[in-house]
Parts: sequence; C-alpha cells; structure tokens
Amino acid sequence: MDSTRFSSKPKPPQEEDRESGIGSNLDLRSFEGRSHTNHLPSQPPFRETERRPGPKVSCLRRAEVSQSKTRQLLISLSKIPLLLVLFFLFVCSLDTLSSAFQLAGGKVAGDIFQDNAALSNPVAGLVVGILATVLVQSSSTSTSIVVSLVASGLLEVKAAVPIIMGSNIGTSVTNTIVAMMQAAERTEFQRAFAGATIHDCFNWLSVLVLLPLEVASGVIVQLSHLLVNSFRLQPGEEAPEMLKVITKPVTSLIIQLDNCVITAIAMGDEDARNRSLVKEWCQADLVMPAGNESTANCGPSRSMSQSSLKCRHLFVSSGLSDLTVGLILLAGSLAVLCTCLLLLVKLLNSLLKGQVAKVIRRAVNTDLPYPCGWLSGYTAMFVGAGVTFVVQSSSVFTSAMTPLIGIGVISLERAYPLTLGSNMGTTATALLAALASPGNKLAAAMQIALCHLFFNVFGILLWYPLPFTRLPVTMARVLGERTAKYRWFAVLYLLLCFLVLPSLVLGLSLAGWRVMAGVGAPFLGVTIVIVLVNVMQAHSPRHLPVKLRSWDFLPKWMHSLKPLDRLITKATVCCGPGPGHARGEGEGDITKETVRESTQEREDLAYDNPAVEYLDESRAGVRVLRLKGLERCNSTPL
Repeated sequence: MDSTRFSSKPKPPQEEDRESGIGSNLDLRSFEGRSHTNHLPSQPPFRETERRPGPKVSCLRRAEVSQSKTRQLLISLSKIPLLLVLFFLFVCSLDTLSSAFQLAGGKVAGDIFQDNAALSNPVAGLVVGILATVLVQSSSTSTSIVVSLVASGLLEVKAAVPIIMGSNIGTSVTNTIVAMMQAAERTEFQRAFAGATIHDCFNWLSVLVLLPLEVASGVIVQLSHLLVNSFRLQPGEEAPEMLKVITKPVTSLIIQLDNCVITAIAMGDEDARNRSLVKEWCQADLVMPAGNESTANCGPSRSMSQSSLKCRHLFVSSGLSDLTVGLILLAGSLAVLCTCLLLLVKLLNSLLKGQVAKVIRRAVNTDLPYPCGWLSGYTAMFVGAGVTFVVQSSSVFTSAMTPLIGIGVISLERAYPLTLGSNMGTTATALLAALASPGNKLAAAMQIALCHLFFNVFGILLWYPLPFTRLPVTMARVLGERTAKYRWFAVLYLLLCFLVLPSLVLGLSLAGWRVMAGVGAPFLGVTIVIVLVNVMQAHSPRHLPVKLRSWDFLPKWMHSLKPLDRLITKATVCCGPGPGHARGEGEGDITKETVRESTQEREDLAYDNPAVEYLDESRAGVRVLRLKGLERCNSTPL
C-alpha cells in the first residue's frame, strides 16, 4: 500500500519534462545524473544545463525581439502616409464621380424640375428630389436649383420642402455604391452594406412620418418662415472651403463644370439646352456676356465685357458631347474609387490588428462610464457633425466610414449616431452657404436651409432618443444579412429604391391624383397588412389563424428569394457554381450546402470545446488537438 501510494505521487522532474514536450519519453540519463549527484547539489543535470540559456544568448534574443518590434513599428508608420494618399485619391474620385453623373444626367435633372405644376404634388416633389440628386450625385446642386426656383417665384416654399426631403434620400446613394466595392468578402460586405443603408432607412422612415405631417400642418414651413423673419439677414462672405482647398487643384485639372446651365434649364431657359456643362471659359468674379463661361451667380447675365481666361482641364477643347465625357469620367472614377477602396481596406486591416485593433474598437464603440452612458450616442453625433462640417460633405464622411464598418472597427450601433451627426453637419454647411447668397436669394436660401435642418432634427427626435425607436439599425442589419446571402440583392436594392420605384411614382403622379390614388392606395394597404402579419408571426403567432402563421401556403417565389437566386445564377454563366446547378438542381444543392455548413459548425464546436463529444471521430477533416508529451493519447480528438 505504501509503495502504491508512493508511486502514485507526481514527481517534479517528470512534470517539468511533460510541460516541455518530453513527458512520455523517459530520459534515463537525467535520472542517473540525479542519483549520482545527490551529494553535489550545486551541479545541475546535463539536460537542464543544456536547456538553460546563458546571459549572452538571452541578450541576443532580447536584441532580436527589440529589432523586430522596431521594424514592425517603422513599417506601420510608413503605411500612414500611403493611407493619407489613398484617402485623398478616394475623395477626389468621389468628386469626379459626382461631376460624371452631372454630365450624364444634369440636363435631365433640369427637365425634371421644369414641370412646376407637377411639383405642387408633394409625392411628385419627393421623387423629383430623389431622382435629381441621384442623377447629379450632389444634394448641394439640387438644393441650389430649388433655391433659384423659390427666389424667382416659380416654386413655393411649401412645394420645395418635399424636394428637400427627397434630396436627403438621394444623397445616401453614394455610400451604398461604396459598400458594393466590398462584395468580395462576405462578412465585410454584410457589415459595410448594413452601415451604408442605415442612412437610407433613417431617411425613408423620417419621410414616411414627416411628409404627411408637413402636408397636413405645414409645421416645417411655418417654423422656418418665423425664424427668417425674426432675423435681419444680410449677405455674407462665401462659406469656408476646407477639404475642397486640398482636392480642387487635382479635380479642376480633370474637369470643370458650369452648374448654372442646369439651373437655367430648370427655370425654363431654352437657350441653355444648347450649352455644354463642360466649362470652357473661366472668369472668377464677373459674368460674361455670352458663351460658356463661369458665373459668380446664376442670375441674368449682365452685359459686361471683360477679358476671359481659357480653362485648364482635360476636356476643355475635346469636342465631345456631355454624355460621352460623363461616361468616360464615370468609368475612370469608378475604377479609381474601387482600387483606392480595396487598398484602403487592406491597409486598415494590416494596421488595425492585434492589440491596436482592440484598443481602437474599445475607444470607438465603448459607452461612457455610468451614469453618463446615455450620452455616448450624442457625443458621436457631435463628432459626426464636426467632421462633416470640416469636410463639407456628408457623402465623403459616410463613404469613408463605410469600409471601417466593414472591417469591424466601427459597430453598427455606433455608426448610427455618427450618420445622424453627419446629417446635422451638412445642414450647418448649407446654412453657411445660404448666408453667402446674393440679396435677392438670401431669404429663400435661408428658409430652404432651415427646412432641411428641421427635417433632420425632427427625424432624430423620432428615431433615436429611445432605444426601441431605433428601427433603422434593425432594418439595416436585416438588409445586410440578406445581401450577404444573396449578393445580387445589393444591385436590386439600389435600382429599386433609387431609380425604378421613384420613376414609377413620378409617372403616376404626373397622370393625376385619381390614377395615383387608384394604384397607390391598394399597394400601400397590402404593404401595411404584410408588415403587420410579419410582426405578429415573429412575436405573437398564436393570435393569427393557423394558415397565416407562415407564408408556406403561397408559391415559393412570393415569399422566398431562392427561386430568383437560381434564375440569376443560371443567367450569369460566368458566376455559376457548376453544371449541376445549371440543370435545375438548386434545391438539392442548397440543402446539401446547408447540411455541409451545419456539419462544419459541429466540427468547429467539437474542436473549440473539448467537453463536447463528436460522434464521427474518424471523419476526415476533423481538427485534432495534439498535446506535447501525450503522443499515446492523441488517437482521440479533443
């Protein structure tokens, strides 16, 4: 019994050997050394002496570690200038992309604004604002057109408010396009698309509530009119340009546009249709009598003869049409935008990793200490507003934030208040630009800018202060998950929300109230019923009839995107998974893929949690955790 108890006790040398990876291989020399040197305690065993590094070796190792850390630090520091250069090119490509859209669709946008009778319909005004902003890729341009129409008496402020709401929706298309550039990696694409569409969801929900309220009460128009009349407004200096001071020297060498042509077309000037948007003659202060020239404002031309300067950019005397120049710039700017975005994501991934990424995520996404945690979102709003005011573009800020959301540096919950703050920042820029308007347009410009401000303020009060009212976060997360599963859904979403549906609504509104009510009322009623049934299915299905507790009684194409996914996969041969899928075996392939994914999840779970017993232990592909010193026990996966 004593010998058994003695043999069961762990021996310290044996434990040390097991930790160093020798456990099951007994080293008799070490025991011999120990038995013969019991009377010499100062002399360590041979193996132990061999393993113990000397002072010179330890110093060398420390020097190598410090050199490697210094090398990594220098490499990281050298990437920062490259990151700034890529961000500069990214912003320049966004500016050029906006110019390309203006060349391709600027005159069409002017024609849309020309039908002032149709703009009296608030729904038509809303979709006109969406389409015009999408076509010119600039809410500032569409807002300046509205200001000119209001100042000239062709449009009332009450009819201009829905257009401002529509321009707020249309300006969010830029960061949605940027998010589509991250479609290569599924997880990053899901987060980036959710972060981009959170702006869309906020704007759409705000319009659904505030547009009927404004039509019924006119509260936004009355508040803006009261504020304009309470201040003695005087024309001020030009709004400060901060980011454009840096980017304009580059973008002005590529293309320069005369935006007054679009405004003139919207105001009914037939001669403006024959003028090119590509600027040919540049004049800083005075209006030239005729031709294609730069104007300080878009009012009536004055008969002043001044010396003009030839503009210097790539397309100044090309002889190409506006559409051709626009398509060339569109292809080039998208290529540069995509390249810069991919390189930015790779650089950010290489810089923001390890402890650095953890620190940045913690600093950006962590709330303030108790009891001030509820102030974290409002602090993020101030940050978003300040940065947007500096760069003078909400599109630039949200587009630059999209890849950071994609790589996980900024969470979706933190991106929401940053986006709302960006909306507030762009209204501050619009107020400064309105103060710089000439005297005949000052009151109209200020009232339009204040309407834009109140729209965003009321939207924030509706969809942010209480946690359960933050529906845009939930909607954006659902859109991101759907897009990660079906990547073509991003293109479908972009076309439907910003082009097809607004065009259909505009066509119905131009046909008259009766046609619009006859088509729109049933569609709206069916949509409301479907939303209510979906909510009850998710939260209280027992209150529904048995048949309505799921949509399985409908054809599959009416409640699932899988049939459309198979159709699109068959149509796109280059992106198809193989001939088996093309023969119509989509359902079986999807089922097999689901089983394969669940099997892989169980395998990962069995590997990550040794307490979980995985039945199929001999299956190939199962990762086996092999511990040093336990070679005889490695036959069983842990």
